[in-house]
Amino acid sequence: KVAPVDTNLFPAGFNNLNPAFLPLCVQAMQAKIEQLCETASNILLIPEDHTRNLFYMESLATLRDVILKAGYQVRIGSLRADLKASEQIALPSGRYVKIEPVIRRDNRVGVADYDACLVLLNNDLISGVPEVLRDIEQDVVPPPGLGWSSRLKSGHFRQYNNVASEFAALLKIDPWLINPQFRNCGELDFKKREGEDCLVRNVEALLASVQQKYDEYGIDKPPFVVIKADAGTYGMGIISVSSVDEVQSLNRKQRTKMASMKGGTSVSKVILQEGVYTFETWGEQEAVAEPVVYMIDHFVVGGFYRVHTERGINENLNAPGMQFEPLAFVEPCNLPDRTREPDAEPNRFYAYGVIGRLALLAAARELAEHNNGK
Repeated sequence: KVAPVDTNLFPAGFNNLNPAFLPLCVQAMQAKIEQLCETASNILLIPEDHTRNLFYMESLATLRDVILKAGYQVRIGSLRADLKASEQIALPSGRYVKIEPVIRRDNRVGVADYDACLVLLNNDLISGVPEVLRDIEQDVVPPPGLGWSSRLKSGHFRQYNNVASEFAALLKIDPWLINPQFRNCGELDFKKREGEDCLVRNVEALLASVQQKYDEYGIDKPPFVVIKADAGTYGMGIISVSSVDEVQSLNRKQRTKMASMKGGTSVSKVILQEGVYTFETWGEQEAVAEPVVYMIDHFVVGGFYRVHTERGINENLNAPGMQFEPLAFVEPCNLPDRTREPDAEPNRFYAYGVIGRLALLAAARELAEHNNGK
């Protein structure tokens, strides 16, 4: 089974991509910006607020460099309320990132002495769309309406379910092979144990449904369910369970962990997702590794393995202690190689790209639905 378990529209981690493939990023960036605005010259890049996270700052520097190499001017404008003047941050790589306060002039945003043709958003807006970005006349990509303050993972996977079913029908395969089953719960409160009945009921139903598929395909592993916040990222608010008893016996520490997200945002909705076992390993330690695919527009521009030496094949690897290893694209993977085994590297990486593009199509349908709802 090869299936997406998350689709992040505001990713970090560009610094973890294989440097040899950065020209692909540059070419894809050129194509997308030309499509959005033929006359674009100045880009405003709006990052996350956590400037103390140097790993994120390295990603931001890489994204900035890709835009510069694509032939555009770019400045980085922060939404931080405490930022009153420009700030230069030195990075471990030897690069620097200059962060400036965002300034709004009438219905346009920019930074000091700089007006942008296009706003590139790399902030997931989990706390809501700030006033400074509301009703501006510049295009913002991705749109603020797809930030985590209004987007739900269950909404994405509802769209992905349709995409996977249509694609599977074309190939005459079981859509389950590329689609994680899911359910979601409405309002709940982990600390007060409110909504627990809904959680138990849906975990039980999902485990039973996955077990049916395991029986059908002769899979001798126990099914498991990943419970995670229906909005947000950074690997926060995630637990794996393989029985209803585990849900009912969550301890205080686990409930506290599930109750809040990045920035202290409380979790009141969760998605229950079929767990997909991770069977790839990395290095002499054979550490568990999961592939992460990166795209700019509809182009697959690379990816990496998220590796964790202390996590198992049914656990969330997006946790402290993880490391990243670039996907080893030794040869082009834009077409399958029928002369080799299905699991040979070019074919496996090609399959990852296909799944990535299917998830992107689902995200595009989310965007269309968002635009139609305006």
